[in-house]
Amino acid sequence: MTSSAAADGSTPPAASRRTWLGLFVLQLPVLLVSMDFSVLYLAMPTISDALDPSATNQLWILDIYGFMIAGLLITMGNVGDRIGRRRILLAGAALFGIASAIAAFAPSAGALIAARALMGIGGATLMPASLSLIANMFRRPDERGRAIGVWTAAFAGGAAIGPVIGGLLLHQFWWGIVFLINVPVLAVLFLAGPSLLPEFRAARTDPFDFVGVVLSLLGILPAVYAVKTFAAEGITTTAVITGVVGIVMLPAFIWHQRRSRAPLLTLSLFRDPATCAALAIALVGMMSEGGIAYLANVYLQSVLGHDVLVAALAGIPMAVTIAVFSVYANRLTRRIGIRFALAGSVLLAAIANIGLLALSTSSALWIFMTLTAIAGVGFGIQFSLVSDVVVGSAPPEKSGAASGISETSFELGTALGLALLGSLATAVFLSRDDGYGFADSLGETLKRADDLGPAGDVLSGAAQLAFVDGFHAAALTGGALLALLSVVVLFVMRDHGRDGSHSPAENVV
Repeated sequence: MTSSAAADGSTPPAASRRTWLGLFVLQLPVLLVSMDFSVLYLAMPTISDALDPSATNQLWILDIYGFMIAGLLITMGNVGDRIGRRRILLAGAALFGIASAIAAFAPSAGALIAARALMGIGGATLMPASLSLIANMFRRPDERGRAIGVWTAAFAGGAAIGPVIGGLLLHQFWWGIVFLINVPVLAVLFLAGPSLLPEFRAARTDPFDFVGVVLSLLGILPAVYAVKTFAAEGITTTAVITGVVGIVMLPAFIWHQRRSRAPLLTLSLFRDPATCAALAIALVGMMSEGGIAYLANVYLQSVLGHDVLVAALAGIPMAVTIAVFSVYANRLTRRIGIRFALAGSVLLAAIANIGLLALSTSSALWIFMTLTAIAGVGFGIQFSLVSDVVVGSAPPEKSGAASGISETSFELGTALGLALLGSLATAVFLSRDDGYGFADSLGETLKRADDLGPAGDVLSGAAQLAFVDGFHAAALTGGALLALLSVVVLFVMRDHGRDGSHSPAENVV
């Protein structure tokens, strides 16, 4: 039986109004988890003044949250399948809320890092639990696709509005408010969740794969740490060693999964070309989107001269198009099929990324906003369909684990974007230093130029132009990878979606 068919082969019943209301409740933790990836971008200067963290502590305050989520998604997806998805969702929400309150009143940088780590553990339970519950609540493929589109829109919207909300709140309150706002939102989840959300738990007798958990953490966490360190500090001994550990442990994890009685990773999913193509899109798509988003923030502030809040607001058009088109992605699939919807959306994102080559040191803001909004159309469609394909390919009892695989691909893609595309942009930036005396980054170079007074105008102008060259190189690389991937998708999925339908679950037993 597939996840989209009733046990007797009949058409599953349509979702009720109560089910759709439950979907709204499910978006609350998704929105918060996504917001907390970006909300600290504006709060860090204030936190630095209050807690006086070292440079290393600042990096851990920003990164530990994402590390914990990336490392635990697959594990927590499996835990939810075993003990109950609603139960793990509410337990994760409780931990997330308590950790948020601790973070808001943290007396030191170490306490804040610990609180952020706890928030990451809670967030790692919320993401796969919410996505896998959708597979239980919406049995019809078209309704499931629409619901996953709403889920994707909430995640994209949270990442975009995080800096905006953070900036508005910090104008009125102390820095802890960016964490404390999580508590009342989660209270709504606790009040409405037990009555609106169904419980689902797979019937299992096999022992839990604790060895697999350890191996997955030893593979994923060092790998993510290494790529983030490469992006921030370049090639260091610590980063190389941790990277090697991750490279060695990930194959060991796969080897163990092949022999485990109850593996964390459903390896049969990877026999389906549609699933493999979807995971590749998640990886490359987020690599491009994450890397360009980071560089664009520097471009808007340090090249065009806009303040932080304007830079955050400039990202809203892209967030809107991602949200809108992720909701309607399933409708497009019914018209042209999953193959052309995925390939076309990836190609559109590629074209928009390459279009960023039109940006200069004096471009109007509307040009940037238009290009990124077009990219958002492509990203919104592909990200929604990726989640639908991967979750729909898994049997109901493994949809939590499948959603963990999907979201881990997104997390790794983001890390790779910052490391690879960020490093490429930096390399091009430094290569343009024809005796001007650039520092390691544009920000540091501009500070050096300010210290020189009027004589620093030449240095700042050359540095800004060099950064734009690096931005162009990263955008072109990301766009080229996406364009290549669109061709691969057309080839790999040539037997999928010819009738415009989307039923990936039929391809995996």
